[in-house]
Amino acid sequence: MIVLGSGGHTAEMIRIVNYLSFENYSPRIYVYADTDSMSIEKVKYLEKNNIDYKIIKIRRSREVHQSYYTSIYNTIYATLESVPHLWRECPELLLCNGPGTCVPLCIIVFLFKVFCITQSTIIFVESFCRVKTLSLTGKILYYIADYQIMQWPYLQKPNNENDKIFYI
Repeated sequence: MIVLGSGGHTAEMIRIVNYLSFENYSPRIYVYADTDSMSIEKVKYLEKNNIDYKIIKIRRSREVHQSYYTSIYNTIYATLESVPHLWRECPELLLCNGPGTCVPLCIIVFLFKVFCITQSTIIFVESFCRVKTLSLTGKILYYIADYQIMQWPYLQKPNNENDKIFYI
């Protein structure tokens, strides 16, 4: 399952997916936010010669410039909306790179793992433009993602030698 954001997040994720072997990662399930219309076209272009993929729409947990306080309701709704999709699809891998849309999905996958419902792996790729601090999503997923991939080594928190963090 591949979570898309809007704009730069989708562009980064499409670049990452281009390096995947579609035979090994099949079927691919793309998840996008309900207010994002550009990501669908990018996925369709990427998958133009393939039929083994699916696109799922969920509510965006936080709009750009929306206050954190008011985004709580959207996040709760998006989380509840994500449960049936994750239950039905039961992905082995959840690949995300920073949009707030991925937080509800990651929370549900994490809870599924805690309750032994699934053994999905969560891989979070911090946006390449984050050079000094982790994104809000990165700070949240730091504790629940199985692996984090970052561009810049000094984004790692000090004294966490056992973290599953990789640098590219």
